Amino acid sequence: MDILTQLNAAVTYIEENIENDLALADVSKVTSYSSFHFGRLFSYIAEMPLSEYIRKRKLSLAAQMLQSSNIPMKILDLAITYGYDSADSFTRAFVKQHGVTPSAARQKGVSLSIFPPLTFQIKIKGGKAINWRIEEREEFEVFGLEGVFHNDDTDKIAIFWQECLDNGSYVRLSEAARGSALNAICSYREIDDETFPYMIFAEIIHDSKVDGFTTATVPKATWAVFKSDKFTPDKTGEEIPNLYSRAYSEWLPTSGYNKANGSEMEIYYEDEDGMCYEEVWIPVIKL
Repeated sequence: MDILTQLNAAVTYIEENIENDLALADVSKVTSYSSFHFGRLFSYIAEMPLSEYIRKRKLSLAAQMLQSSNIPMKILDLAITYGYDSADSFTRAFVKQHGVTPSAARQKGVSLSIFPPLTFQIKIKGGKAINWRIEEREEFEVFGLEGVFHNDDTDKIAIFWQECLDNGSYVRLSEAARGSALNAICSYREIDDETFPYMIFAEIIHDSKVDGFTTATVPKATWAVFKSDKFTPDKTGEEIPNLYSRAYSEWLPTSGYNKANGSEMEIYYEDEDGMCYEEVWIPVIKL
């Protein structure tokens, strides 16, 4: 199945199981993607994490039930139906989305924030061209500084980078790399359905000093590579989210390729004039 078909199948699955305790691992099983890759794909195309989408759908259906039911439903029963442990936790989430309490939502004429099911389609966008190419690489070895993150906690990667810069480990890795460039890679090994590894890495060359660092083998793969425009060094890292977003939402649905499970890479360059650019490498397979 192509990417849009799989995303729509996932939305259908969510709707059919909305009263269950849905996790990323459950939803990803109706697609060909791992939990990590499906979560990334959904987040960039839908512009929100899967967990947020499910929460919005549950609270939308709860609001509709409060207004349409002829028989008043207890708030606690409604909370339990949509996966909340208590009436209080349900009420807090309900107020955050709708701006009113569940009790107030029963009244006619109350304005509620209803979030309908998503439908994924090809989006036609004008303007800026996407700079991309296809690369095939043989298996290679890397070493570096590894962090393990929950699938919903990609925002903590920036904190990990800062910690490595502050505690001197980034400098130590740079010295051990013996001139090999430092980049970033994620999902190069499987841990479980809920977490993924992320590494600030260098490729292992004949005189790399790998002691004290995490090592990994990156399998042979085909990647779609997306390149940013040039920017000044103080903007390093800012183009990465935009590259991922455009790759997933604009390029992938009409590319003739499908997202593959495998390692994603972030590659950083600086030219002789001191200007920088970045690349995102996404594993793909031809449809």
